[in-house]
Amino acid sequence: MVLIAGGIGAYNAIVAPQQEQTPLDFELEPGSTRKVAEQLEAQGVIQSPFTFRLVARLTGAERKLKAGSYTLTAPTSLLDLIRKLTDGDTAMISFTVIEGTNWRGLRTALNSNPDLRHDSQPMADAQLLATLKIDASSPEGQFFPDTYHIDRGSSDVKLLARAHERMQKKLDAAWEKRAPDLALKTPYDVLIMASLVEKETGHAPDRPLVAGVFLNRLKTGMRLQTDPSVIYGLGEGYTGTLRKVDLETDTPWNTYTRAGLPPTPIANPGEASLLAAVQPANTRALYFVSRGDGSSQFSESLADHNAAVRKYILNSAGKSVPASMPQ
Repeated sequence: MVLIAGGIGAYNAIVAPQQEQTPLDFELEPGSTRKVAEQLEAQGVIQSPFTFRLVARLTGAERKLKAGSYTLTAPTSLLDLIRKLTDGDTAMISFTVIEGTNWRGLRTALNSNPDLRHDSQPMADAQLLATLKIDASSPEGQFFPDTYHIDRGSSDVKLLARAHERMQKKLDAAWEKRAPDLALKTPYDVLIMASLVEKETGHAPDRPLVAGVFLNRLKTGMRLQTDPSVIYGLGEGYTGTLRKVDLETDTPWNTYTRAGLPPTPIANPGEASLLAAVQPANTRALYFVSRGDGSSQFSESLADHNAAVRKYILNSAGKSVPASMPQ
């Protein structure tokens, strides 16, 4: 009878639910079966570390338990728990890198996410670049906009590594599709151009045209004169309104005061902007202005551009048109 009672007790310990309350979130760090059992007991996941170790040994799971973040949505037996831990059935979270966000905005989003481990937070940009093995002077533009699924409690550095790897693949694929006469000489130039396109328009049909305008300006020696790059150069000094003094304040990203491309991207561009940068529209336009509905009016001459500015911006604001109004 004692053996029968002991057998029934052992059976119940193995197949009966271990937790009194669910849902239950818990974390496992790498370690021996004993260490794992101690972690599970401390977090209220199991009742007997000895029984857990015994069942893990009998089922051959001792060396197969996976670290990570887990969630139990219902009371779970030891057998089911061990199966979950050997399968690595971890709790996943989603994190989205938004198209057009810059590095400062992305870092803020990472630091404020409670489900990630903030390993990158104390790192200076140079240290982070070295850690991720990114050969660039800035993290700007290095992370592909997408939704990433990752274990809760994972390092934000791990997430950034995945986003950078994806950006490299997308950039390499775009570079392979570049137009034969493309004026951009390197993939990094493409990344910079794509970031300008990304910030200038969210209207998909206009992206190749915007790229075409910028490339036409580069070919003719005109300055790009793109407001988003000026705003980027102002950094936290940007007040929300771009003033004349801002356009005249020189920074490395002020494309009104400096010729050529800015020294780095100004945001994380999406795939459509990358493709627009390598396959720009065949256009003679040198100017564009917003129509106010998300799309832009493109012009070949300054006179036509000033007329478009009068139509879409200045008349509606009750202002007079200056002698020249380049974009």
